[in-house]
Amino acid sequence: RDVLATGLRLTRGFADWNEVAGEMELASRELRLLVGNRSNGGKVRWLSAAPDEINENDWAEVLSAVTLACDNAAKALESVSETAPDFVRLLERVLGIKDSVAVFIAPCEAGSVRWLDVGTQLRLVESPLNIASAVQDKLLQQNSQEVSTRSWIFTSATLGDDAKLSWFTRPCGLTEAQILRVESPFNYAEQASIYVPRNFPKPADAQHSSAVAQLVAKGSAMIGGRTLVLTTTLKALRTISDALKLQFKDSQTVEILVQGQLPKRELMERFRLGNNNGQLGCILVASASFWEGIDVPGDALQMVVIDKLPFPPPNDPMVEARSSQLEQEGKSAFNSYFLPEAAVALKQGAGRLIRRESDHGLLVVCDSRLASMGYGKRLLAALPTMKLIGSEPEFVAELRALGQHQLGQVRLGELPPGQFPLNEAQFTKSSTTDSSQV
Repeated sequence: RDVLATGLRLTRGFADWNEVAGEMELASRELRLLVGNRSNGGKVRWLSAAPDEINENDWAEVLSAVTLACDNAAKALESVSETAPDFVRLLERVLGIKDSVAVFIAPCEAGSVRWLDVGTQLRLVESPLNIASAVQDKLLQQNSQEVSTRSWIFTSATLGDDAKLSWFTRPCGLTEAQILRVESPFNYAEQASIYVPRNFPKPADAQHSSAVAQLVAKGSAMIGGRTLVLTTTLKALRTISDALKLQFKDSQTVEILVQGQLPKRELMERFRLGNNNGQLGCILVASASFWEGIDVPGDALQMVVIDKLPFPPPNDPMVEARSSQLEQEGKSAFNSYFLPEAAVALKQGAGRLIRRESDHGLLVVCDSRLASMGYGKRLLAALPTMKLIGSEPEFVAELRALGQHQLGQVRLGELPPGQFPLNEAQFTKSSTTDSSQV
């Protein structure tokens, strides 16, 4: 589109810009049609010359067509490149696309893995399994002829769950790095609690997401919304959000927000304002990108609910390749990869709860494996030290305490009539009433 618009605007008649642009558009469309819609979306494995379920000859043909279209566009743009800087930039873009396609026409590099990302756009991806050499060469420049005097500091709240922060240092090749672990300024033991419901459907149970929605509906009703629900799959996101919308469809005090209904920035702003304007509390149901980088200090967020332990999806091409690599090295993929990944992701999700010294909140993990399985101890150890509760009465008591803390932060008269948190009796009653009564 840019080639066509710029060509017609600046050099009409110097080239057949309709034909040049049309050839590129046709080639890219044929590539997309060959892959198909893949109604399940997600990532498509690519272990041979072509991705799964795609004919190798057809795949080579469409990639060659994209290359030819780029060649023809490059010739046309080069012939007019001296007339305007816009053509120089377009030429660079076309050659960049051609170079990228050349990478995927060639065999996958050793130590890397490929896949297709199928969604509203089609992405061809090749990623190294280990980035140590890239860090050493491009970042630290250790193999450079010149001696670098530059130092690097990598800092994050989630660089690993062991003393050496090996989740981060090992794949980056930073085995000689100095490690400094600084304790959190927050008093988690006093500010936060973690609840793992015992009598809960197992994660693989078809009723699990519905049970999560029921727990969220009951708990958030006691604190007037103020809840972030983090899911591990988009399917769970849809099931939980649909159930909550139905539960609160007539509510005048709680609004359901769902990832995707607004741009992320607007969604977070709406979530924060839900508490500040005193009219509504919000329940935000989200997945993926909302597990980290979300900052909601204060009483706008008082409960974080995680539906399942965030283990990497075993059918993901990158996960498959890393697991296979570890097993070839004689290591346990579960202990060396799945557990550390889950520990860091769980820590990231839990980190949304307490954002400043005056915050108080409740973390709910609706996965009994955290309490019943041996590896649950390692995952709990990765989290800040919080008060652990395991019964529903304790859960209710914690919610009541949060409601009282909320009132302690707001002077009488600042909340509209009827906006005070529900008490324990109302919580118990809500399980047998309809959404309007809740």
